[in-house]
Amino acid sequence: MQDVAREAGVSPQTVSRVSNGSEAVRPETRERVQAVMQKLGYRPNFAGRALKHGRFKDIGVAMFNMNTYGNMRILEGISTCAAAKGYATTVLTMQTTDEHPLRHAVEQMKQFPVDGMIVLLEQRVADFADFTPPKDLPVIMVTEGPSNHCPTIDDDQYGCAASASEYLLSKGHRTVYHIAGPQHSQAAVSRERGWKDTLLHQQGLRIPEPYIGDWNADSGYDAGRLFAADPQCTAVFAANDQMAYGAIQGIESTGKHVPDDISVMGVDDSLHGTVPRLSLTTMRMHFSQIAENAFSMVLRACEGDSPAVGVKTVIPAELIERSSVRDLTV
Repeated sequence: MQDVAREAGVSPQTVSRVSNGSEAVRPETRERVQAVMQKLGYRPNFAGRALKHGRFKDIGVAMFNMNTYGNMRILEGISTCAAAKGYATTVLTMQTTDEHPLRHAVEQMKQFPVDGMIVLLEQRVADFADFTPPKDLPVIMVTEGPSNHCPTIDDDQYGCAASASEYLLSKGHRTVYHIAGPQHSQAAVSRERGWKDTLLHQQGLRIPEPYIGDWNADSGYDAGRLFAADPQCTAVFAANDQMAYGAIQGIESTGKHVPDDISVMGVDDSLHGTVPRLSLTTMRMHFSQIAENAFSMVLRACEGDSPAVGVKTVIPAELIERSSVRDLTV
């Protein structure tokens, strides 16, 4: 910093202001200092900055599953929000074999220079109910269900499935078949419950046995072929778009057609614009809103304004109507 200040003809305080993005520097002075920084290869010492200000300007993200579309979109959103605020993002991937994975994740994250932590917790873990974040590391969880010790946020997993099922029933279908996600996933279990409860609330409605998939299109394909063999099946609700796409392929491999013979609906709106000629009706999840809210919550907590614990922020899904559902009422 002294070298930059000397060559640029400014004070070390001015160099510090430029480094921290302060507006209290004239544009021509900023450009001169930045040119010298580039010439000398100067970069801020974040360890020194943390010692001075008590902040690393880095948010940790712990993930138990990097393979799902939702988790990757949320991670992308958090990283974008962090960069816009001048923060870095440290990502920690966790295994689910530990008896106390949340506590273990926090202990591991505390080894890194982070100010706060966001946990993307899709799967059930043993220590969720008893987990209490440390006082020196704010923790926000993106997960299904509230915590008594930590703020949480998530999509409306139950509500999106209920809305999808109600939509299909409103189109004149006498029942809805379901392709569920893996049972270790909290989101899959909640979506299955939303579907089932909606059918239960309709008197005299038959509830078909759900097909348990694995989020991938191959399991949806197998389910589609199985459901197509049932003459009573006119509507299928898949717990994500990948399985819905597979179901369409499976149904049509039997000689039946979507939506003329069987309507198909998915969740998350992940395939629009990526799979040619796929016009899938779906429940769109707003992953960017989850990321923005989670980052805002952890940033406020880092600044001493901790959000209330025991409260879950729910982001509702949005019905996206396309052409994979047939209206039997017309």
